[in-house]
Amino acid sequence: MLKSFLGVFVLTFVICSFVLLMQFVWMHVKDLVGKGVEVNVLAEFFVYAVVTVVPLALPLAILLASLMTFGNLGESFELTAMKAAGVGLFRIMRSLIVTIAIISVGAFFFSNYVLPVSQTKLWALIFSLRQKSPELEIPVGEFYDGVNGYKIYVQQKDTKTGLLTDMMIYDYSEGFDNATVTVADSGYILFTEDNKYLILRLYNGESFENLNQQQRKSFAQKNVPYRRETFGVKNLLIDFNTELERYDESVLADQHVSKNTFELIESIDSVAVLAQARGREQSNEIIENRYFGRERRPNRDIGHVDSKEVSNFDKDSLFATFSLREKELTMQKALDRAKSHADMVDYNAIMMEDHLRYIRKHEIELHRKFTLAFACLIFFFIGAPLGAIIRKGGLGAPIIISVVMFIIYYIIDNTGYKMAREALWPCWQGMWLSSFVLLPIGVFLTTKAANDSALFNPEAWIIQYEKLKKKYKECCANKNK
Repeated sequence: MLKSFLGVFVLTFVICSFVLLMQFVWMHVKDLVGKGVEVNVLAEFFVYAVVTVVPLALPLAILLASLMTFGNLGESFELTAMKAAGVGLFRIMRSLIVTIAIISVGAFFFSNYVLPVSQTKLWALIFSLRQKSPELEIPVGEFYDGVNGYKIYVQQKDTKTGLLTDMMIYDYSEGFDNATVTVADSGYILFTEDNKYLILRLYNGESFENLNQQQRKSFAQKNVPYRRETFGVKNLLIDFNTELERYDESVLADQHVSKNTFELIESIDSVAVLAQARGREQSNEIIENRYFGRERRPNRDIGHVDSKEVSNFDKDSLFATFSLREKELTMQKALDRAKSHADMVDYNAIMMEDHLRYIRKHEIELHRKFTLAFACLIFFFIGAPLGAIIRKGGLGAPIIISVVMFIIYYIIDNTGYKMAREALWPCWQGMWLSSFVLLPIGVFLTTKAANDSALFNPEAWIIQYEKLKKKYKECCANKNK
């Protein structure tokens, strides 16, 4: 059993990892294409990406492998023969249960120690690729805007010599009000030795510079609308760094994706203490400064009295003694104080939300390390009994069932994640939602498979339907009597 399962498991794990890797690459294809990325950088990206998709590919591979293994046993009647010999389903699954338990524990340690390192390096590399300048490939007959602050037009291009003819360059790096237009008969595109600057070497052309900025600075030049320059050879130096500058990984050190369970718990506790202190500070500030705490208020013409003394009076009777002007001033002051109090509450909510969002992200990542490992056990207890019930091996029915089950799992898990992220549910409820839903399904299928239930046998359902139909007719006949 273990030998047949491990062979299928390795194969399905490679397939699932490849599919999820392609999906991940497709999400970040814009960061890779057109950047002139070297092969070693691409290889580094794919290595980190493979490590990142492992926790998600592992449960899917276990589901598919267990379905195929027990489906093959059921289709070849080996499972029936073992049960006929008195070997129960749990005894047949015993070695695989131990193996899956070991894999689940290994998945947790992988998510706890290996995944944070790979995710830190992966996202640092992605941020570096996003900041890298695109590969310069100027098309013919259309404006190219790949250089920041410039638009370049080329009518013709000699692919052998690299000579560009009939060129037009719009320079709006200083703003559209101070744009410079340069036209040239021909030119070349060169790079400096350090690949940090782009050189446009132009021949036989003219440039027109808008002088609106100088016009505003000097009234003496307000009659000069632009400046014209004719040149034989001109070099334009443009900031265009083609080298890959690595993003500092230490910036991601405080992010939730780069921490293990101990670091996550420590961060949650530290920020929770800060949030509680901030909450107490805000509460005391509102109580003491916004209500009748330590403030003193004027009372018409008798100077200032303490608010505690004022609180002993009947407020309505005191207000009734005021003149119309005093009532208006009092109401306006109360309205201003209410608006100020509302602004203070909104500001405090914003300040608290940063701490709470930080805590939620870390709690979600903490629970994720356990839920992904637990999903391996759940999918095994769904796939193994389901394969024993349907008795279909190969790659046909098991793949369809696995994809359907995994889509259901993904939808439920993603829903719980969004509920936890938006603070609509507690983090533990949102992250364990998929486990709470799928665990009863696994228990139900395992029970049915252990009892040799014909759960997916059409003939059994037809028999049950005929029995219900017969009972319904008997009930109708009794009522007519």
